[in-house]
Amino acid sequence: MTQHFPLMVPGATSNAGTLEVRAPYDDSLIATVDTADKDAVEHALRTAYELFRNRDSWLTTAQRIDVLEKTAALMSQRAEELAIEAAREGGKPLIDSRVEAARAIDSVKICIETLRTEGGTEVPMNLNRASLARMAFTQTEPVGVVVAVSAFNHPLNLIAHQVGPAVAVGCPVIVKPAEDTPLSCFRFVQILREAGLPEEWCQALTVNDLDVASQLVTDPRVGFFSFIGSAKVGWMLRSKLAPGTRCALEHGGAAPVIMVADADLDSALPLLAKGGFYHAGQVCVSVQRVFADSSIARRVADGLAELANKVKVGDPTLPDVEAGPLIRHAEIERVGAWVDEAVESGAQLLCGGEKLSASCYAPTVLYEPPMDSKVSTLEIFGPVVCVYSYEHIDEAIVRANALPYAFHAAVFTRTLDTALRAYRRLDASAIMINDHTAFRVDWMPFAGLHQSGLGVGGIPHTMKDMQIEKMLLIRSQEL
Repeated sequence: MTQHFPLMVPGATSNAGTLEVRAPYDDSLIATVDTADKDAVEHALRTAYELFRNRDSWLTTAQRIDVLEKTAALMSQRAEELAIEAAREGGKPLIDSRVEAARAIDSVKICIETLRTEGGTEVPMNLNRASLARMAFTQTEPVGVVVAVSAFNHPLNLIAHQVGPAVAVGCPVIVKPAEDTPLSCFRFVQILREAGLPEEWCQALTVNDLDVASQLVTDPRVGFFSFIGSAKVGWMLRSKLAPGTRCALEHGGAAPVIMVADADLDSALPLLAKGGFYHAGQVCVSVQRVFADSSIARRVADGLAELANKVKVGDPTLPDVEAGPLIRHAEIERVGAWVDEAVESGAQLLCGGEKLSASCYAPTVLYEPPMDSKVSTLEIFGPVVCVYSYEHIDEAIVRANALPYAFHAAVFTRTLDTALRAYRRLDASAIMINDHTAFRVDWMPFAGLHQSGLGVGGIPHTMKDMQIEKMLLIRSQEL
């Protein structure tokens, strides 16, 4: 019998119908989910805002730590179940979904560590006549109601990154997961509630009406808006936020990699293949554009093609599958059209370039696609890596910086000065030296620049965004 998930908004009902959640690999029905109408969204917002305005109802830091500790323990007990279900609904292979589940557990633990180690600061006084006999310090408080809108590609850990910090700092949170992958979110919220979090403090809902989604995001009672998804939608929603609503946006990129002539190819190529074909390329910092010195460019391209041909593609719930489906069948057609366009315009197809099934596309390597083709100028979000040759590293840097997106970049070289030259000149929030662009741990800063986003992700950084610092000043003749 198909599992059903009711609306996770206590006390609310909805007439908006249900959403079918289907496995992207074989289109099998996994579950149905109730969706929220405008009345249910209003109920959720009213509940969250009343909680925030009633300071006597706020959960203490000790209470929040207790909930998070129990959440991490419950997730650890159910890690394999969480990984399998995330693989089913999102299509990320089980080997990588297991890593995601472990990261989500660690994300909750980082929330606890941050609560225990970070706080307010002293504001220096007694420095001049105006500040004599005074002392001042700051303490942190929750910024307000958090509304989090998430993406499909990491259905468990992205939720942990958006909801975990909100719970940790004491913000009532309403989360809307991606319609394709809501189940991992609902399971995470269920675990929070099982761990002792009162239901009203974390509400989860899906919608099937864009106007209802906009109503949720743009309401003036929202203190902080967290968005992970497409740039088009994110920037549009930001333009509609109520005055005073803070926000963080995380979009995609077209991550560049520079391969210097002295790069260790034996070490580098497996990393590039992992960073390019991991989750079928559906990662915002996936390896996409590889600029290789002309003396090694063809070796780089051929080596990547050889590795791409060895990637096992198929059912993401099988333990030996390395790349699964794209999230929707229409994405197969789009990626295929982009690859065909590049080949027709002069790119050399070294491997792949074909649909393996209605849901899977072959890992693909293109050599020298035109710089104005879609695969060179837009985020592919599919299992396609492009390799280009260059004559001088400064040329490669200029080409890497040519797009309006900037997130992660990478440089492979054995020469420190070369690495530092690229680090200083590349447009990116993080430069990986001798590692792929999709590297991430959950405490590090994670930020899209330019059109790739706004604000800084990563658990401690998100927690800071979701708080204000309130200063207390004391005047006393004893000071």
